[in-house]
Formats: sequence, structure tokens, C-alpha cells
Amino acid sequence: MTEYFDVVIVGAGLSGIGAAYHLQTKCPNKSYVILEGRESMGGTWDLFRYPGIRSDSDMYTLGYNFKPWREAKSIADGPSILKYVQETAADNSIDKHIRYNHRVKQASWSSEVAAWTIEVEGKDNSSTTYLSCNFLLMCSGYYSYEKGYTPEFKGYNRFQGQIIHPQEWPHDLDYQDKKVVVIGSGATAITLVPEIAKKADHVVMLQRSPTYVVSRSDTDKTANLLRKLLPEKIAYAINRWKYTAFQQFFYRRMRTEPEKAKEMLLDMVRQELGPDYDIDTNFTPDYNPWDQRLCLVPNSDLFRVLKSGQASVVTAQIDSFTEKGILLKSGEELKADIIVTATGLNILLLGGVKFIVDNQPMEFSKTYTYKGLMYSGVPNLGSIFGYVNASWTLRADLMAEYVCRVINHMDKKGFRQCTPCLRNEDQNMETRSLIDNFSPGYLQRVMHLLPKQGDREPWLNSQNYQRDKKIFRYGAIEDGVLRFSNPIN
Repeated sequence: MTEYFDVVIVGAGLSGIGAAYHLQTKCPNKSYVILEGRESMGGTWDLFRYPGIRSDSDMYTLGYNFKPWREAKSIADGPSILKYVQETAADNSIDKHIRYNHRVKQASWSSEVAAWTIEVEGKDNSSTTYLSCNFLLMCSGYYSYEKGYTPEFKGYNRFQGQIIHPQEWPHDLDYQDKKVVVIGSGATAITLVPEIAKKADHVVMLQRSPTYVVSRSDTDKTANLLRKLLPEKIAYAINRWKYTAFQQFFYRRMRTEPEKAKEMLLDMVRQELGPDYDIDTNFTPDYNPWDQRLCLVPNSDLFRVLKSGQASVVTAQIDSFTEKGILLKSGEELKADIIVTATGLNILLLGGVKFIVDNQPMEFSKTYTYKGLMYSGVPNLGSIFGYVNASWTLRADLMAEYVCRVINHMDKKGFRQCTPCLRNEDQNMETRSLIDNFSPGYLQRVMHLLPKQGDREPWLNSQNYQRDKKIFRYGAIEDGVLRFSNPIN
């Protein structure tokens, strides 16, 4: 007999643990299980082990709305974030609901029985088991845990040193007194370079094009003072409000006044590196702020190693790898003992799970996103996806709360199925990309495979916390789009 749960959560990372808390708090009578494909919880914060791994977001908003962040640093390192997730799971007995080495391969919905049947693969493909549930909540993140993205570099196999992707960082890598080239200009590269420079002979950050960067302290003295003066939950709520408001203000200003914002960001870099540094070449992108995510430089660490000569930035195109390093199209060769390809992630929609609805395979590229959480024509399925312009967990918390509202509404009204359905007036609406005005390569490579958004509510995938808070917490559940059916017999 197939084991049944009211809710199955896929993924035991930041989103999955948070969703489980909201579920057992707001829907205490519901049974649930968390299926985790790996051997441990933590998701991103357990997978990535490269030197200096940290968050670009402050922990007052990356942290859960129900669990105060207690550490002194507001910009936290990876191990501290992992500990926070683990504590949340243990303190609330969520860890007892996790099944590790349970990789979901397929999920099939049957309207006849109002349930998903989930095919689960064991460790090393050693076994296949089946579970069923009424509501399936995907918290598997947005990228593949199997392998990071590396472009096809000419001569890749000629290089006689080590080539490493940060997603597969070896725990025993020795870069002491080595020449290291880090390919990339995103958050990972900007984190790695100052950390590796502490031991390496020299580090080059080789970028095809620059990224906007902003420096700030990793410690907030005002926030820490409030924690000493006020009860913990009140201090946390104030700090969370402050950071949320700042994020939204900062983002709006970047979008409404891009030229002023651009000059402000570049002036900050000039102040850090001085008038003689080539800011135009190495730190001036050819796009507006927030067309791609800004990168954080905590405590000016990147600028410090650039000024000291421990590291340098080279903005150029790669011709090929060579035996001793990288040949640039300019003809210059960068010598290296180690090459780090900080070249991004492989996006993976819904954890790579194959979905079937009433015997019909789902093509999500043909669906519309409902509130950024569900999909047109797909019953009882939610997928947590955080913000690209603010902390992930701000939205993850709201989405999990909304799922609980929907589940409780179904119980109250006596229904077993909820399905977002296009109305007549929605049939010919304008189709837009899942995320508007956001151009990083990792998304552009797969945008054609992702669900679409429309030009009206509730088919918009908002990146606005204040708007989302109203919709998810207080908006009507029965809106004429989310249709309830399959009454309890």
C-alpha cells in the first residue's frame, strides 16, 4: 500500500524547512514529509563549500520571519547560515519529518482520487518507492545540484593544472603560493577572490564584462544595539522592517533613476580604489543597475586585495586554455596553477521532476504562473521561488503562509482540489517572460523553458514585497481564478 501524507515538501533547504514550520503551525492537523535528495539538510548552504561562502543578503531578511537571527554579523558566512537552518529544524522537530536520499523523479496527479503519486529514487538508484499526497510543495530551489555551468572553452583539456567549479570545490585544495585565475564577475567570484588572495601568490579575476558592486559592513551596530536593549522578537521585527524597507527603496531608486544610480555606484568604487584605477574598464557594466543582481563587497575586502596587489581584475575575452594558463583574444597569456570557473549555475525547473496531470505530461513552458507560486491547469502544486531583487526568504515565507491559507480553505469548504485556471478574458493576454527586466545569463539560457507571466493579476510574477504581502496574506482566496473542485465525499 502506498504511504500517504496530506502534504509532501520536496527539498530540505532554507525554503523547505521554513515551509514545514508554517505548515505544522498553521495546519497542525496535516501530516507531512520532507523528501531530500541529498544526504543532509541545508540546500545551497550545505552544498557549496568554497572559501568564503556567504550570503549577499542581510540575515534579518534572509532569516525566517519566525526565528530571530542572533549572530553579530548581519552578512553571514555559509556555515553560520547552515547552522541557523539546522537549529530551526531541530527546535521545531521538523528534522524528524525529513527523509534523506529520497530523490523525486516523477509526480502524477489523479483527479479521480485527488492525489499526487510520487516516484522516489533511493541513493545510487538502488531502489524506487512511491508516496502519495493531496498537496505537493516544491522547495527544491532553482538550479541543478548535480553540476554547475561551465562554457565550452577551447583547449580546456590542454591545461596542466587544476580546473575547479565552485559548486564542486574539493575540501583539500591547496592554493598556498599558487597563481589562481577565477573566471567570472558574479557574487561567487567576488566572494572567492579576496578569500583565496589571503594564501595564494596572486589571484586574477578574469571577467568578460563587469558587474555592479556595492560595499558595506558585514556588521550592523545599530541592529546589535537594538538586540541588547529590546526583547529579541521586537528587535528582530524592527531590524527586519528596516532592511526590507531599505531593499525596496534602493531597488526602486535604481530602476526609476538608472543614470543617477549608476553614477552613485561607480563613485563608491572610485572612492575605494582611487582616481588612478581603471573603473571604466573593470567596474562599469554595459547595462543598468538591477538588470542583473548587484554584488556585495563586505568590508571592502575585494577592493583591499586589489589595492595591495594580491589580486587584480582583467576584463577580456578568452581565446583558449593553454598548458600553462589562459590565452586571451588580445594575445596576452595569463599564467595559472589553478583555474576556477565561477561561471554560474544550471537552472533546473521544479527540481527536474517529470510531472503528469491526469495522464497528460506537463509542459510548463505552456503554462502561466499564478502569483509566482502555482501554474495554470496544474492542481494542488506550489513552488517556492524567492526574489531576485531582495532576500529569498522574504517571499518564501509569504508563499508558504499562502499555501497554508489555501489548504485550510479547502478543508473549510469541503474541497480536495484547487486549480489556477485562465478566465475567458485571460485567454489572449500578452505573454511575458517569467521574470521581467532581469538579464543574467543563467536565466536567459533557459527562459524559453520556463512558465510565462501575463499582463494582469493574478498572472504576474511580482518582485515587490509590499504588494506580495497584501496578496498572499490578505487577498481573497476565491478570486475567480483559483478554482475549487473535487468535493469530499
